[in-house]
Amino acid sequence: MDSDVKCPKCSSTYAYQDGALWICPECGHEWSQQTEGAQGGGADGTAEIRDANGNVLADGDTVTVIKDLKVKGSSLVVKGGTKVKGIRLTDGGDGHDIACKIPGIGAMNLKSEFVKKS
Repeated sequence: MDSDVKCPKCSSTYAYQDGALWICPECGHEWSQQTEGAQGGGADGTAEIRDANGNVLADGDTVTVIKDLKVKGSSLVVKGGTKVKGIRLTDGGDGHDIACKIPGIGAMNLKSEFVKKS
């Protein structure tokens, strides 16, 4: 075990390597070797955020929601096929890595696995 590697999410010292990924057994976070040193968020070594089809997303892209999503704490639903313009990529600790404004609903965060690049 490499003792100087810590989980970027919870700072656990029990992280271990499994193939090309590092895994934290305490919080379940997985990250690659390339993103390990990119905690500052520089344009040089940051992790790529990909959509459901594997396309790389960038700030300002337009995406389409691929399935109906319930809005937590509300009776509203984001319908599949909804276009979202001008997304911002964030480093959400809870897996929500896209910040956006959805027409008719307002500002919210989405997971990249539920969108496709338009």
